[in-house]
Amino acid sequence: MALEVGIVGLPNSGKTTLFNALTRAGAEITAYASVSDKPNVGMAAIADDRLPRLAALVEARKVTPAAIRVVDVPGTGPQLLGNLRQVDAILAVLDGFSDDATPDDDLETLRLELVVADRDHVERRRERVAKEAKSGDAGVRAELDVLDRLLDHLDRGETLSGWPDELPEALDPLTTKPLLAVENAPGGIDLKLEAELAELPEEEAAEFREGPSALDEVVRRLKDALGLIAFFTVGEKETRAWTLRRGETALDAAGTIHSDIARGFIRCEVISTEDLLDAGSHAEAARRGTQRLEGKTYVVQDGDVLNIRFNV
Repeated sequence: MALEVGIVGLPNSGKTTLFNALTRAGAEITAYASVSDKPNVGMAAIADDRLPRLAALVEARKVTPAAIRVVDVPGTGPQLLGNLRQVDAILAVLDGFSDDATPDDDLETLRLELVVADRDHVERRRERVAKEAKSGDAGVRAELDVLDRLLDHLDRGETLSGWPDELPEALDPLTTKPLLAVENAPGGIDLKLEAELAELPEEEAAEFREGPSALDEVVRRLKDALGLIAFFTVGEKETRAWTLRRGETALDAAGTIHSDIARGFIRCEVISTEDLLDAGSHAEAARRGTQRLEGKTYVVQDGDVLNIRFNV
């Protein structure tokens, strides 16, 4: 399952413009939102210059980049922000174009919105657990005690990220997720321009840029914040990039591709991208000894090319 990032921002900050630039989804841009509005959801490709080189090596008929699922909620407030509880990181879009723009103040406002949303979530959870605790279940009563202490912690102006003990698993708080600021400004990223360039063919868009896409930098920051690495599967039918958390194993990689592959995992052929490109083929890499067999506990490295042997 793809990792997810949520986008938040005050009205007219450019958050849906960022969503469109990242996903090319063409979502409607509006300054007004209601609780009934559904979030915009799309996929953002992760640029990786190793992928086309590997695809060219095997003359792949299909090339598929790794991607991150992007969720753009229509506005702020506890109920709307609750749509982001399952995301892995949050992008906070800040207005830097308006005459009276104060990006730093807007960032603090958004942080406060997340704190309020977390407090609302804890309070609602406490109400449900308090009813269940009447049964006398020791585990439920223990959670109720933790929730009472959490509410007191939040009412003192603290955040859930500052809670010293383990949080109840059901909470999935917003303020513990990585928060990355994206300033929509002349000195930051011109999101309107990036959204327009995203609609052009890659070669044509590159002619308008003086350097790499600013969106690639946003995605790179996300990768760093989430501790992501890339691995590849290489074949004539399809050459594809995938993401893993740093420190995850060959079995995790198998599950990322398909649950059946993980279930029937036998062994994994592993070679680095550069070694495969240098050898020119898997057969030559095997002859040189740069391709090896690993088990399910092997820790995947950034740039590994994997061929997983499995039997279901």
